[in-house]
Amino acid sequence: MRENHFLTLNRALNGAMLAAVLLTYSSVFAAEIASPESVGMSSAALNSATARLQKHIDDGEIAGVVAAVARDGKLVYQVALGKLDRERDADMREDALFRIYSMSREITSVAALRLFEEGAFNFDDPVSKYLPEFSDQRVLLNSESTDLEATRPRVGEMTIAHLLTHTSGLGSRSSALYRENNVRDRAQSLDAMVSKAARVPLFQDPGTEFRYGIHATIIGKLIEVWSGQPFEEYLQQNLLAPLGMTSTLFWAEGNDADRLAQLYRPEAGELSPYAIETVPWTQRPVLVEGGVGLLSSVPDYVRFSQMVLDRGKIPGTEERILSEATAALMYENAVPEAAMPIGDSRYWLGSGWSLGGFNVVLDPSTYAYPVSKGTIWWDGSAGTRFFIDPIEGTVIVIMAQVSPSNGGGFRENFSHLVDAAIIERR
Repeated sequence: MRENHFLTLNRALNGAMLAAVLLTYSSVFAAEIASPESVGMSSAALNSATARLQKHIDDGEIAGVVAAVARDGKLVYQVALGKLDRERDADMREDALFRIYSMSREITSVAALRLFEEGAFNFDDPVSKYLPEFSDQRVLLNSESTDLEATRPRVGEMTIAHLLTHTSGLGSRSSALYRENNVRDRAQSLDAMVSKAARVPLFQDPGTEFRYGIHATIIGKLIEVWSGQPFEEYLQQNLLAPLGMTSTLFWAEGNDADRLAQLYRPEAGELSPYAIETVPWTQRPVLVEGGVGLLSSVPDYVRFSQMVLDRGKIPGTEERILSEATAALMYENAVPEAAMPIGDSRYWLGSGWSLGGFNVVLDPSTYAYPVSKGTIWWDGSAGTRFFIDPIEGTVIVIMAQVSPSNGGGFRENFSHLVDAAIIERR
């Protein structure tokens, strides 16, 4: 049985090395906040952002929230507002744990890029080279169908690049086809999920259409093949521990469980506790899921995002997670021309997707809130979101726990107000 991530960490790093890691990285984004004016931002405008978040709480749209803004490598804003758990009357805390769902994908994809840099694979390698069960996968005659018999032979190979850019032909964990065939279940193993995903048909031929889906979880299995280690062990040793991300884990137990934010759902004008998953996040899941399986905190995700903004360099050090050349791939749209645009409305129409697993802003005019061209970002289905803006030099991370994730537009309003706080534009 796989060990808790802290036990894995202790096996990978001796006590002295671990202490040095934590001291180095906790100092990078400690609780001390730099003056927003020191990086060309307005304290007063950021205070307005805090007030607007508080109104979302007062209006019953979210129970609580943690948000942070960094610019030029300095943390200039971090707040924890409202309640972590209203039923326990527990206040929100800056180190609260959140179900980040699809914000897990970028972490998994960056781990894959590290292995690419080490020569473990090429982007145009067929997935079947490493996972033979995908060799003869067929394609649905009608992508809306769930009829396993109504299929045709696949045209073309599914490649690693297709997985990283959601153009493999695989689909969403919530699709009718996958639900009917129990493809994704936190009570089943990663190997079982991979086998089921390969056994049901593809929705379309690889490279022909963008379809957001379970790709990063399959990447998690590939990381096991490439590294010869369990996915969570490789992730811990090669990404989370070097970045000091001690609050990013696959489940919360003991003291960690006490800082796990309660998830809420609006019902009849009130927020009620809600569980998306049948396997609770305080219990070790059988499925270690690279697509949507991580918990994290705002400070941890700021550290990760700052490393990405710094083109692979660990904040506050000269050490690297990725070379600058490999890190550049996180900012480049890699969706095949045949699959563009990746959507037909709203921000989807003006976005691409990179080999680092990030949405790439190609046309800011399609967005309902301010973003720079070239910003990379994504969010999670339980109320989390991040932005990494290489033009303005900013990292923005905001996390609440509400499903559906709209929460009265708290994330969008926060984007507007943080943008308004930028005095010196670049």
